[in-house]
Amino acid sequence: MAPRKVIITCAVTGAIHTPTMSDALPYTPDEIAKQAIDAAEAGAAIVHLHARNPKNGSISIDPKDFMAFLPRIKQSTDAVVNISTGGSMLTPIEDRIAPARSASAEMSSMNMGSMNFSFHGLADRYKEFKFDWEEEYIRNSEGFIFRNSFADIAQVARQLGHEHQVKFEHECYDVGHLYNLKFCLDQGMFKAPLFIQFVMGILGGIGAEVENLVFMKQTADRLFGDSYQWSVLGAGNAQMKLAPIAAEMGGNVRVGLEDSLFIERGKLATSNAQQVRKIRGMLEERGYEIATPTEAREMLGLKGGDKVAF
Repeated sequence: MAPRKVIITCAVTGAIHTPTMSDALPYTPDEIAKQAIDAAEAGAAIVHLHARNPKNGSISIDPKDFMAFLPRIKQSTDAVVNISTGGSMLTPIEDRIAPARSASAEMSSMNMGSMNFSFHGLADRYKEFKFDWEEEYIRNSEGFIFRNSFADIAQVARQLGHEHQVKFEHECYDVGHLYNLKFCLDQGMFKAPLFIQFVMGILGGIGAEVENLVFMKQTADRLFGDSYQWSVLGAGNAQMKLAPIAAEMGGNVRVGLEDSLFIERGKLATSNAQQVRKIRGMLEERGYEIATPTEAREMLGLKGGDKVAF
């Protein structure tokens, strides 16, 4: 019996962590491109991408900032490029999907429900910040409501899924989000096979406990049967703990500096590729093979990297 293939996704920069928190966090186009390419070479079949303001590292959903690195990544690697639609919790959905829409992305994230999404506790860990925007942004997240209404989801499904054949990484931060996804599937918004990302350990969502992962998986099995693939995102110190457990349960894994800045407890990672290499080693030691981008495209039913607009 051939070893099972496991897809590694690497989330390169995200919209939570700020430059003060780690010198390794990329925010210029050169840094994002290099770290995405290095992560792909280390074994990530999918690179999940956000953009940043190249001058101060703040969050950007400007398509121009994405286009400063997307073509370079495509030219240097065959990895699946997954463009986030959740880059800002303070802007309407039409602005959040603009980068993926203008790029006619092969794959994009889609958040499957509204939630309180907060990381305000991180502010107290730092006495000084590199840039003026950071502390206020972090502290103000205590009041963030990350809006993803059914109308928003329908708009994303229509304008990305139907018009551009984008495949979604359905990010489910709690059990209720799985039921939201089931409703939307029954309404004809999406087609199987689904790709579900269990997002665990974000304040406002489900905790990063193994028991919760088992429950999420059992619920998804009941709702979607064998018509889905899944992966797990463990935030912070849950990253390397949950990833190999997910593989043992039949899932795929996501790592990257978006989700955790560390390589082990108390030690900052030096790059996204370092995290990819670590999880790859853990998986290969357990007898799994790491899926190539071509294999990931086949497993997830993607349109192909030759059908994007960058």
